[in-house]
Amino acid sequence: MTAPVGREAPGTPEPLRILVVNWQDGENPRAGGAEIHLHEIFGRLASWGHEVTLLVSGWPGAPTVSRADGMEIHRTGGRHTFPLAAPAYFRRVLARRNFDVVVEDLNKIPLFTPAWVDSTPALLLVHHLFGSTAFREASFPVAAVTWLLERFVPPVFRRVPAVAVSESTRDDLAERGMDRGRVEVIPNGVDIDRYVPGVSGRRYEEPTVLFLGRLKRYKRVDLVIRAVHALVTAGRTVRLLIGGKGEERPALERLVQRLGMEDHVTFLGFVSEDDKLELFQRSWVHMLTSPKEGWGITNLEAAACGTPTVASDAPGLRDSVVHGTTGFLAPHGDIGELARLLEELLSDPERHRSMSIQAREFACGYSWDASARSMERALRRVVADPVST
Repeated sequence: MTAPVGREAPGTPEPLRILVVNWQDGENPRAGGAEIHLHEIFGRLASWGHEVTLLVSGWPGAPTVSRADGMEIHRTGGRHTFPLAAPAYFRRVLARRNFDVVVEDLNKIPLFTPAWVDSTPALLLVHHLFGSTAFREASFPVAAVTWLLERFVPPVFRRVPAVAVSESTRDDLAERGMDRGRVEVIPNGVDIDRYVPGVSGRRYEEPTVLFLGRLKRYKRVDLVIRAVHALVTAGRTVRLLIGGKGEERPALERLVQRLGMEDHVTFLGFVSEDDKLELFQRSWVHMLTSPKEGWGITNLEAAACGTPTVASDAPGLRDSVVHGTTGFLAPHGDIGELARLLEELLSDPERHRSMSIQAREFACGYSWDASARSMERALRRVVADPVST
């Protein structure tokens, strides 16, 4: 690959000026796994000398411009107005920055940056596309708009190099008509120095199941509750910890009440980073039963702590859980199978111990440093050989 004059001289690569357009940043109250990825990857690039600028949505009281993890953050619009506000803000404030590359970090609805970043080389970064699952989370009008806009991703980005966070996401993009050969997989990582097994494998005395994440409808936390209920009904001693905030919490609390599970389920609300680590280390099993994810970062964090996962056999989740090795996968929505697999892990100490060891070994194969280096190489290829959009 021949570097352009004045850029990326052999042996002395110049830092890149990178614009990342994302729906949210890590300080947003609604931040989740995609924002963890954003800061872990691009924060590292900033620490390695690249100039990273984020263009994201704001929230009431949010500063218009701030800095975090070495990145300059510009906020405009709100949760529902960002698609309209972002292009105008870019032209007014950022267009003259002469960015080397713009990254559209697609994890809500597409923003179609190639239509408004002019001639700047672009890279599409995809966590996952909602498809029909949007109708399980949002109101019909919002879901319909999301579903419709996603149908324009292949034609708008057909000549733009893409990065997917999992093989499942690359498969999805290819099925929608994107050139599979132009989609590189760069998986999420995990901080294996922070997320480690607890001292002597110390677990809660009572068999404990953990869900940790945003409480949103499409996460289908109700399936976790029902699977635990099935075990309790069968006479099994087990408790469920649900960590995280979200608008689905009242509905989940009502479900717990209807099932008479108040003594077995605890809602923890917001969980600090220190508490998060302890929960992963001390819980017996982690569960994630979404119908679709880009990857499932919590699966990998739990694995790094030596905690197996029982999850839906769904896109993204089947990339981050090795069935029968680091946990189990059940057909999505099959409460009976979820309960059976959960019982198998809770009742078989040797199987649990073996999976715990293998889960940690699996997680150690992923690191944020390696993912960030792969992203850096992908961005340099885009800059060195830009593709007209």
